[in-house]
Amino acid sequence: MQTGPTVASRLAAALRTVLGAEELPWRLRAWDGSEAGPAGAPVLVVRSPVAVRRLAWAPGELGLARAYVAGDIDIGGDVYATLDALGAVTRLSSSDAFARPTAREWLGLARTAAALGAVGPPPAPPPEEYRRARRNRLHSLRRDAAAVSHHYDVGNEFYALVLGPTLVYSCAVWTDEGTGLDAAQVAKLDLVCRKLGLRPGMRLLDVGCGWGSLALHAAREHGADVVGITLSEEQAALARQRVAGAGLEERITIRVQDYRTVDDGPFDAVSSVGMAEHVGRSGLPTYVAALHDLLAPGGRLLHHVISWSAGETSWDDDTFIARYVFPDGELISLADTVAGLEKRFEILDVEALRRHYALTLRAWVDRLEKHWDTAVALTSEGRARVWRLYMAAAALSFESGKLGVNQVLVRRAGGAPPPLRRTDWV
Repeated sequence: MQTGPTVASRLAAALRTVLGAEELPWRLRAWDGSEAGPAGAPVLVVRSPVAVRRLAWAPGELGLARAYVAGDIDIGGDVYATLDALGAVTRLSSSDAFARPTAREWLGLARTAAALGAVGPPPAPPPEEYRRARRNRLHSLRRDAAAVSHHYDVGNEFYALVLGPTLVYSCAVWTDEGTGLDAAQVAKLDLVCRKLGLRPGMRLLDVGCGWGSLALHAAREHGADVVGITLSEEQAALARQRVAGAGLEERITIRVQDYRTVDDGPFDAVSSVGMAEHVGRSGLPTYVAALHDLLAPGGRLLHHVISWSAGETSWDDDTFIARYVFPDGELISLADTVAGLEKRFEILDVEALRRHYALTLRAWVDRLEKHWDTAVALTSEGRARVWRLYMAAAALSFESGKLGVNQVLVRRAGGAPPPLRRTDWV
């Protein structure tokens, strides 16, 4: 009968330090079969001493993320329950990241690593981690292209598996919870087109066009002539195939191009759906000015973007999202977004879709988990783990109100006046 500390009990103490928590949110199951932590709590499986080494070298969110993506730790049950339990006990900083351990706490982690035979050099990060060339200036054309490629060029078949046949990678618009993801995505596409007031023959610039779903809908259902731009080579290739398959090559052009280099305006309307998260606070003035100048007088811009609603934020490169999901991405508040747009545009309408994105993300996670083995075969187990973790965590953040998503409809001065009432365009 063992009388001293077990592997699991040592791990529990180390994790309480990393999380800054008095109580452990999970029941830990260690690689030797020992367990520790509150009975009935979600189970976290620690499969290897390498997990301890990762936490010793990167105590906090990044170390935990690396261990999960690499398979050194695993979630033993429901991913939402596991993440929800973490949020209930964690000592968070003002930017919603783990507070860093003190020097004394870090020394304790090192001692735990030594006791568990986990001492050694820092393990190599999982290959899914983004490593940028630091000499590149933030939001330069080259650096933005590399960041976008990291997120989107991971296999069109993988995205099709998660997103479904609509291939829309942004918040859907649900009539109710029983709408279904595919119908909700078509409803969102049509809502964007109606807010923009698209009519036959109008020119639409779709910034961040993805796999061409909005361009196809705008051309087919509203008669628009569309230029879609993306920085993802893989997205553009599939979008062009879909356009050709629909017989709309004379109506839709897909380019691999940065919005800052577009020079064939004016356009009657511009859509930017789920793209501005890559722009960041510092890039917002350039973004607003560029899209303003590309619009004809009286033309409308539909700016659909995620917002941060939980206080002030600061950029931290050592987070799961920054290293694995959206390199160089940044979320700002709705107030800051509107203030930036208002410097050049007239604000016509703001619609909050926070609950809609929670439903959308849960639907994506459900599809990923139901087709897990296929998803892993299409990309890698690490990549599938990244997407599962980030989408589930994001769903909880939208449900709690930390994240929001908003459609801000604006217009350039001049041209015909806008409708008197919102109902006239929605």
